[in-house]
Amino acid sequence: MVKDKMCLKMIKGLSEAKGPSGFEDETIAAAREYTKEFDVREDCVRNFYITSKKNTGNKPVFMLDAHSDEIGFMIHSIRPNGTLRFAALGGWNLNALPSSKVRVRNAEGNWVSGVITAKPVHFMTPEEKKKSNSFEICSLSIDVGARSMKEAEQAFKIRIGEPVVSDVQFEYNEEQDIMMGKGFDCRIGCAALIETMKRLEKETLSVDVKGVLSAQEELGERGVRVAVNQIKPDIAICFEGCPADDTFTEDYAVQTGFKKGPMLRFMDNSVICSPRYQRFALNLAEKMGIAVQASVREGGGNNGAVINTALSGIPVIVIGVPVRYIHSHYGITSYYDFEQSVQLAAAIIKEMNREYINKF
Repeated sequence: MVKDKMCLKMIKGLSEAKGPSGFEDETIAAAREYTKEFDVREDCVRNFYITSKKNTGNKPVFMLDAHSDEIGFMIHSIRPNGTLRFAALGGWNLNALPSSKVRVRNAEGNWVSGVITAKPVHFMTPEEKKKSNSFEICSLSIDVGARSMKEAEQAFKIRIGEPVVSDVQFEYNEEQDIMMGKGFDCRIGCAALIETMKRLEKETLSVDVKGVLSAQEELGERGVRVAVNQIKPDIAICFEGCPADDTFTEDYAVQTGFKKGPMLRFMDNSVICSPRYQRFALNLAEKMGIAVQASVREGGGNNGAVINTALSGIPVIVIGVPVRYIHSHYGITSYYDFEQSVQLAAAIIKEMNREYINKF
């Protein structure tokens, strides 16, 4: 498969942007670099709206959504010894935290390196060793190298309320088509949304296309609640970076395999995706030879649930790019799955018209 170098550059830029929930500014700045041919704006929640200049205003509105935030942390307080207590922004895999490197934004807007502390095994009691994989996040600290509260505040310029992100750089192994990085939930979806809109600019459509990189999904789909009322769509696709299940699930039950195309979920804990629309998308993928997977999720949630029940009800499906090990510092995904996701979304939009929407 031919890889578009501009797409890879966009994915890298979005992945490396430091934008945990509520602090999506860097993600929006990265997205602006690749949306200059569109009308764009943002709101006070940090939703970033992308509108095709070809829209007429008299066609059904097709909304594309991908959330721009990533899981992260916020500084809760500074301990007397100079280490930092922190709170989670989103649902972390806690066992992935100790001894990991992070970046803390300080009062001057600079990002200070830190390490999430882990008590050396040499100093653990036998009881602590038994409980080393069971802890509360409030028992952990971030160490930036300060020796006291005063030094953390004055020398490092640390203050409460500032965001913290994983310190991870994007890598791409072209030979094996493996992308490693942070924030693929949902920066890989953001990249797919932007690329889909770019490809559709050359097409004559029966719908008006409006995209949004929505804020604060990891804290309960907050941004999209605002965005859906701004866009007022007739139909929607949510892009996601969804958890791949092929490294720990029995073969018969794998529904989100790596390098097998996007996953379209029938349901999760938050939504039953519009069944007739879901079947339309799956049938179209089969007809066009686009790799796709279907799943029934027994956990999780996404922005589609908010869109589906907004206004008078909106048909929605979720196109999920498989990502191994989401909600930890590192994720693994592939350009192949990204490309298949873009092709499927573009094909659906090109086929869509008011008659189909009314049937869903």
